[in-house]
Amino acid sequence: MVPATNLLTFSLASALLIAVPGPSVLFVVGRSLALGRRGGLLSVLGNTLGEMLQIAAVAVGLGVVLAQSVVLFTIIKFIGAAYLIYLGVQAIRQRKGRSKAAADPTPTASTKRLLGEGFIVGATNPKSLVFFVAVLPQFVDYSAGAIPFQLATLGGVFLLIALISDSVWALAAGTARQWFARSPRRVSAVSATGGVMMIGLGGTLVLTGNKSS
Repeated sequence: MVPATNLLTFSLASALLIAVPGPSVLFVVGRSLALGRRGGLLSVLGNTLGEMLQIAAVAVGLGVVLAQSVVLFTIIKFIGAAYLIYLGVQAIRQRKGRSKAAADPTPTASTKRLLGEGFIVGATNPKSLVFFVAVLPQFVDYSAGAIPFQLATLGGVFLLIALISDSVWALAAGTARQWFARSPRRVSAVSATGGVMMIGLGGTLVLTGNKSS
């Protein structure tokens, strides 16, 4: 078990860190602007599931290997960045279709697809992997044993806080998009804006330099 003091300190530190808008928030806002509240929330859930895979890797020791290997880390970084750019380009290309669908309550993309896209982004997010590898072990009580369980518990707490925070951002951005839905032209513009944000985020990941940045 993680000591209560460590768990509380970690929770507070995580809440403060998550409160500062970063790559995850930009991804969620971009998706919500492009796809609406449903697309944003499903992207949040998929992203969380993807990061759960990273936490599992850290808990069993694979995370350290990935973070310390320049080649593997770079591959993951470029896959994640390329996929974000792809999603951004798709949002821009499909903006006119989404402006027409804004007034139609029928979902335009399957739940499985939206979850899968969010999952890939979460699983290949290099910044979250570095955070889990570098920060989680600092709050583990090694004398208590069950290290993988403690790491998984801390990671679960972080993801729960992030899930709540990102969902709020998704709802806010999706609600703003609903207001824009009164004008097809505005929906097209806001969808393109979401796409540009995702392309910019992908470009930022590519340009972050080495694995320590």
